[in-house]
Amino acid sequence: MTDSAAAPAASASSPAPPDAPTGLKRGAIGLGGAVVMSAALMGPAVSVYFNPQLVAAQAGAATPFVFALSMVASLIVANGIMEMARELPSAGAFYTYVSRGVGPRAGFVTGGLMFVAYALLVPAELALMGSYAHDVLKQHGIDVPWVAVSLVAAAAMTLLSVRGIAGSIKTALIMFSAEVAVILVLSVVVLSKGGAHGLSAEPFNPARSLHGVSGIALGMVYGVLSFIGFEAAATLGEETRNPRRNVPRGLGYSLILVGAIYIFCTYAETIGFGTGDGDVAKLADDPSPFVTLGQTFAPWLNLLIGLAGLSSIFAVTVNSNNGIVRILFAMGREGMLPRRLATVSPKLGTPVTTVLVQSGFAVVVTLLFGLWVGPFNTYAYLGAILTFGIIPVYWLTNIACMRFFRAPSRRFNPLRHGVLPVLGILLMVIPVYGSVWPVPAAPYNWFPYAVLAYIAVLTTTAWVLGRRRPELLSRTGEVLAGADEDEAAETTAAAVTTRQAGA
Repeated sequence: MTDSAAAPAASASSPAPPDAPTGLKRGAIGLGGAVVMSAALMGPAVSVYFNPQLVAAQAGAATPFVFALSMVASLIVANGIMEMARELPSAGAFYTYVSRGVGPRAGFVTGGLMFVAYALLVPAELALMGSYAHDVLKQHGIDVPWVAVSLVAAAAMTLLSVRGIAGSIKTALIMFSAEVAVILVLSVVVLSKGGAHGLSAEPFNPARSLHGVSGIALGMVYGVLSFIGFEAAATLGEETRNPRRNVPRGLGYSLILVGAIYIFCTYAETIGFGTGDGDVAKLADDPSPFVTLGQTFAPWLNLLIGLAGLSSIFAVTVNSNNGIVRILFAMGREGMLPRRLATVSPKLGTPVTTVLVQSGFAVVVTLLFGLWVGPFNTYAYLGAILTFGIIPVYWLTNIACMRFFRAPSRRFNPLRHGVLPVLGILLMVIPVYGSVWPVPAAPYNWFPYAVLAYIAVLTTTAWVLGRRRPELLSRTGEVLAGADEDEAAETTAAAVTTRQAGA
């Protein structure tokens, strides 16, 4: 069944024909699908493979403590997003929240930032997939060019997105389950053998930080970044059953689930290397500590550890692609982008045109950057840029939460709609500060300013649209997924009336 609450107009002045598909496939997934969407996008295996050593360089043996603290910080940041998702279920997610809570111009800027955050994540992951698969296969005597792997992954990603969100979520669930099973098994093996020097509670003692409080704060840069992606379920507001209930819960449950995995696995990593200063130094200097633990404690898991990494990367790729497709769809539906992006397949209930455009963009960027700077540098560079893109979105959404619930017609809660959003904004300053100071080497030192320049362009464009085409901006965030069919029909009627009046 298609979602009548998400009806795109064929043009600014005329709605789609009555028998035309009017929106994304309604009720395609439930609470479990929302959890998987966010959990898989966080990429537990990738984070466990590549982030703990970066935290350990700052926080030493207190690395698991930092991940626990980062989970709490992420839950605080998520509060504002969950509150808005409960009130404004929409494929536009942050674009819709900020449009309704702050204003249309800010919503336009948010949509542009989400494009940077999610659209660049896809080629970043495709490049990493090619690089990592090439290395894993080469260890087993098979030499496959990274480009070939990336293109195959892109084709599979596109096929899954075209066929519908339900199939993508099922695939992501399989991938997520496989990667989590491998990293949990290895962690259990390490702990059952007592690690390097026996079990200890020292990894949860903040006093074991190498550089005190500053070490914990800088370690949180990588701890918090490991949770980025938790917000992905918000883009499924029009395809999730009972979205006002299931989308916010999906965000929260996925954070708790993945956070528990991080804490357990990083504890096993720390114990596996040892809690002494020399042991921690080895952990911090190891580019692949989880692989090292596998070779030390469970050599029979080596192949599965490599495959778990590939599984995690592909799950992130598929889910990030689905996320940006839905945001582009929502912006096309409301005229912020070409309306052709809001075309829905009558048979599949998916925005096929948007999927193909986004996939084409991802492949071009992957090849251009990958052949220029190498596949791993493509992942590193694009990953840094998109991080600077997503954090302002978190800030704007929490500001939107405070403003939205202060309206006389809504019930304002001082904690949920005041204290926690402010705290969430402040906490997201930590990864930004850690990414710009000390000043990193080129080209990383240029990335923050490139994103600032992009924000300036978006802001100027939004201002010009507001002056020259105010009726266009007035439509931002207007279409929501209702809690039932009657509400959906009312929302659609109001949306069509607004378009006709604006035209």
